[in-house]
Amino acid sequence: MGLKAWLSKPYAALVIWQMSKWKHNALSAQETTFLNLIKSAKFTHFGKDHHFNKINNYQDYKNSVPIRDYEDLKPYMDRVVNGEENVLWPGKPLYFAKTSGTTSGVKYIPISKESMPYHIAGAKNALLCYIHETGKADFLNGKMIFLQGSPVLENKNGIAFGRLSGIVAHHVPQYLQQNRLPSHEVNCIDDWEKKVDAIVEETINENMTLISGIPPWCQMYFDKLSAQANKKIKDIFPNFKLFVHGGVNYEPYRAKMMESIGFDIDSIETYPASEGFIAFQDSQKDKSLLLLVDGGIFYEFIPVDEYFNENPTRLNLAEIELNKNYAIILSTNAGLWAYSIGDTVKFVSKNPYKILVTGRVKHFISAFGEHVIAEEVEFALMSVAKEIGAEITEFTVAPQITPTEGGLPFHEWFVEFSKTPEDLESFRLKVDSALQQKNIYYKDLIKGNILQPLILRNLRANAFIDFMRQEGKLGGQNKVPRLANDRKIADKLKKFIQ
Repeated sequence: MGLKAWLSKPYAALVIWQMSKWKHNALSAQETTFLNLIKSAKFTHFGKDHHFNKINNYQDYKNSVPIRDYEDLKPYMDRVVNGEENVLWPGKPLYFAKTSGTTSGVKYIPISKESMPYHIAGAKNALLCYIHETGKADFLNGKMIFLQGSPVLENKNGIAFGRLSGIVAHHVPQYLQQNRLPSHEVNCIDDWEKKVDAIVEETINENMTLISGIPPWCQMYFDKLSAQANKKIKDIFPNFKLFVHGGVNYEPYRAKMMESIGFDIDSIETYPASEGFIAFQDSQKDKSLLLLVDGGIFYEFIPVDEYFNENPTRLNLAEIELNKNYAIILSTNAGLWAYSIGDTVKFVSKNPYKILVTGRVKHFISAFGEHVIAEEVEFALMSVAKEIGAEITEFTVAPQITPTEGGLPFHEWFVEFSKTPEDLESFRLKVDSALQQKNIYYKDLIKGNILQPLILRNLRANAFIDFMRQEGKLGGQNKVPRLANDRKIADKLKKFIQ
């Protein structure tokens, strides 16, 4: 066992002990976080505008601070981006994380000197939990790769900005730098396909032990490695021990990833966002994620079925129910206040508070009042695929309200298989039945002859990679939306149908 691996075990034990202080005292940790946030921002422009000096409890906060998304907060954000101080948080941000917006174009999410350490600690502590639970630490002695955006940062009014993963690359602990790949030169390549090709050349003969990234782009890396070496990943990297992933639900990718790797490797799911590091998988014994209640973020939750109401119910952590879908709302030590990040979660435990990420607020289908969500379509597709031995590369679903061929409307599923079902018609009907079991409103529409069972479009190989390339969104932190209530994506995918 190398020195790093040996030292990591007592360090992991110390960190786990420190985590236990808030892990089982989450409500107290959230109350402390809330009061510290209000106190810290009391004299900012936002704090003055929203009477932070009169806020003493959560009810006061709800009365003073409305729920906002980026577009709603943009008047304040623009002032921060223009270089004004003390707008949303004391001083100026340390960085801006640049993300793609919908109606507002590019979004600049502030990262403060207070919030930056939590972005780093979240990933580090996920690894330490794994080491403490399993006793496995040898991966620290090999090479580690983080498939991420370019670390090249630009400047806006004296504040550096770039993709979150590129910003985080500047804060990798020094003791991991010598083990880290790709090299800075390769990491700075903008073109994603050229970058992955360069990473393959740089890593194919290395002792890779940990690989991290968003699953579809890691799959692309694995495919290129296997094609070049004509081997499975386990034979290229015999000491590959741990896969760390986040950004999308891993389950639809798991079967193909395991086929590419050649064995069922240990994995850790993380939930980082530009707005803050929210949760991570702290145990190999279950797939839920530990909510980080002591990480500079105060959480609120809105029942998903109320999200678009004028005055939705707002709940703090003490008020949530298990197994119910909520939109997650953040107030952070980077100056985001009652901010909707657009994700939905459900709680599966209260001691400690653990969640599953179930989708996106705006990623649903409700053309007929069915309100089908990502969790439901992912379950329906993957449960049937597992049952019959099919493998899914990627998929998305959209409503077809006015079929050109006539007949009843339907949900149109665009699926790229890595292992296609022998009987696509049987597969289609089984998936539709599984979705009916998950969503009673959808079932009623089918039984009532308002909708016909779903229509499945079998896409050719690499359809989604080609689509993302066409959209200028290949690689990095870009993801294919699994659900849309319109046909903007669906209509562009028609040309990829087999």
